[in-house]
This record gives sequence, C-alpha cells and structure tokens, in this order.
Amino acid sequence: MKQNIVFGPIFSRRFGISLGVDLSPNAKQCNFDCLYCELAGQKAQEKMSDVLPLKEVLESVQAKLVRNPNIDVLTVTANGEPTLYPYLYELIKGIKSFAPKNVSTLILSNGSRFGEAEVQKALRLFDIVKFSLDGAENKSFARVDRPYKDISLEALLAGIEDFSKDFNGELVAEVLLVEGINDSLENIKSIVKFLRRVRASRIDLGSVDRPPAYSSARAINFDRLSEIAKLFEGMFVSLPKRSQDRLALHKEHSKEELLKLVSTRPVSVFEAPMLFDKKTLSRLDELVAEGRVFIRRVANLDFFTTKAKD
Repeated sequence: MKQNIVFGPIFSRRFGISLGVDLSPNAKQCNFDCLYCELAGQKAQEKMSDVLPLKEVLESVQAKLVRNPNIDVLTVTANGEPTLYPYLYELIKGIKSFAPKNVSTLILSNGSRFGEAEVQKALRLFDIVKFSLDGAENKSFARVDRPYKDISLEALLAGIEDFSKDFNGELVAEVLLVEGINDSLENIKSIVKFLRRVRASRIDLGSVDRPPAYSSARAINFDRLSEIAKLFEGMFVSLPKRSQDRLALHKEHSKEELLKLVSTRPVSVFEAPMLFDKKTLSRLDELVAEGRVFIRRVANLDFFTTKAKD
C-alpha cells in the first residue's frame, strides 16, 4: 500500500513541482458527490471507513521527500476529502518536523469542515490552504456539489470565514463552473462577495476539463471564463491553460491599456500568452522593466500586477 500513498513529483501549473499525498488511495471517500468529479460518482459519506495508519503515511512521505528534496510543494489530498482523515493534525505536525524549509505544504479541500476546531488546528499548520467554492447560494451549491445530508451551505461558509480570520498562510479558492448548473450571475456574484470577505489570496477559476462523474456536467469555454473573471475585479485570478485555449479577442494592447487591465485584474504569467499577441507581451515586459508593472508571487503562482504589495 505504501507505494500508493505518495505520488509524483508532477508539475502543477498552479503550484510548481509537487509531491502528492493521497490519504485515501484505496477508495473514494468524500462528503460531496460533485457532478464534475473526475472519479466515479458515489453517494456522499460522513466519514472515512478505510483509514490509513498515521505511521505508514508519515514513513511514506519522509522516504519520498528524501529522494525528492527539491520540490516546490507537498500536496495533501485524497480520492475524496482529506479533512475527513482523523489524524490530520498529527500528520501535518509530523510532516513539518522533517520537511525541507524550501517546501511549501498545501492541502486541497472542499471547505466543508473548516468550522470544526480540530480541523482548523490542523489547517493552520499548512502554508497554503486551498478550498473549493462552487456555489454561494443554496440552489447552485446543492446541484453542483451534492453534499452529505447534514452539510449546510450556511455552516460551510461560516466555517471558512471563521478559519480565515486566524490563518496566517495563503488561502486559495477554487471556483469550478458547470454550464447551466452554477454559472448564473447571481451565484457568481455571491461567490465574489464571499471571497472578498475572507480575503482569499488567489482564485483559481475553471470549468470541466476531464471526463466528469455525471454526463450533465458540461464545460464553459475559455472565452466566457475570461469574461467571468472580470467580475473578480482587483483579485488575483488564475484561469486554466491548455494548448488550444486562445481568446477570440486575442489582440494588440498599448501600454496604457495594459496598465488599466492588470490594475483591474492581475494576469497570471501563464495566462498572458493566451490573452496577448507578441507585441503586447513585449510591452508588458517593458512595463516590468520600467517598474510600472510588477511580477508578484501568490501561493506559488506568478502574476503581472500594478500592486507591488498589499
């Protein structure tokens, strides 16, 4: 079983070179049954029934880190929801005792248990905490995330907000939109309003890009996602990058147009080639050299921005 717990290194566009720690390698164990999940659909469950021994996980992580000391991030995840793991605090505390200082610790969660004291205790030890927020109004949340029956949206949002008040690391939100399910203007505006309140460091905005658990989960195209990103004004928004992605309005921009654009919504370094032609990219480099635009790292991802710092 040990060889299944830690995987990689792999290159993550949003976090760099990553080693993954799968806390549920043998079965999907999740308190959501999301329409878009890349795993097979399965009824949401309250807790893990197959729990890995803490000692085995720590030994697997340490052995893999010894062989791969120059990674950017150690990512705790699961075939499901990692905060269901009952020894999460002991796990991250143990990892912190031997992980190299140059390696960031990251957890990928659905945010459903952020209001629980023991979970918060563990999450505070991570350098980066990433949570999903696909719906900030009840109808969208219920339709896209299909949570366990005892989970309410109100409690979930309250838990994330409570956790955000005392978290000193970087809080990243992932928003995944499904056509006709949670892409209403009402839902998107509710998400934006909430993420401003919790002061999310970065928002990863995307849509379905892998075969989903349910056929009703349909993707939103890149052009529309880019338009939706404008609603997150002033926030650091990362869009997905695929080789075929290129905006229909991929055109030349003047320096002043560039300044206005990146002051309104910072643009990730990976996203820039999808948005701008070669002349515009050259002007962007010139603005950086002139000190009018800065490259700022947010949760291991670089952005062009007019903000040197908050």
